[in-house]
Amino acid sequence: MNEPLNSLLDKLVHGDDAAASEVFVKYEPYLRMVVRKNLTPSLRTKFDSMDIVQSVWADLVHGFREAGWRFADVQHLQAFLVQLTKHRFIDRLRRHRTAMALERRHDQSGLENVLLANDPRPDDFAQAEDLWKNIMQLCPPEHREILQMKRDGAANADVAAQMGLHEGSVRRILCNVAQKLARQQEETQGGES
Repeated sequence: MNEPLNSLLDKLVHGDDAAASEVFVKYEPYLRMVVRKNLTPSLRTKFDSMDIVQSVWADLVHGFREAGWRFADVQHLQAFLVQLTKHRFIDRLRRHRTAMALERRHDQSGLENVLLANDPRPDDFAQAEDLWKNIMQLCPPEHREILQMKRDGAANADVAAQMGLHEGSVRRILCNVAQKLARQQEETQGGES
């Protein structure tokens, strides 16, 4: 780093965006490693390490600028960042726990029957349209374009590029909508019992 970290932190406190970027570049790889160490393959489909690190960083910048956070030295800042990253990871883990519990692997046997299935019936199209309307109602208006792009067959990377988002953010948005839909279906099925 070109400047001592304490000098950069002083500039960060005073709103210097270049200093914020330089401090972020220094700590980002280490904080991502802290997350990746605990990120299982099933969790990688829900969010990635960069989502958590960016969220931690936004809190840190806000804390410096708005809340007046100060640290005695660089070691205290590093320890704080590691703890904040671990806590944010745990928050995300708790948020996705239900979806992960409901997900299960499908047995590969029997796929031949699925692949050889008949064309959809008219009532299948009607059910699909009802489901689509339900999904759009569950989705915040700002995310509807993302869902439409996915319905049209766009890959997550293409959606992210077109919407100016990180690919992990697209996955997270889709997962959140799926969780809302699953909760709604559970409530509906619970009410029928």
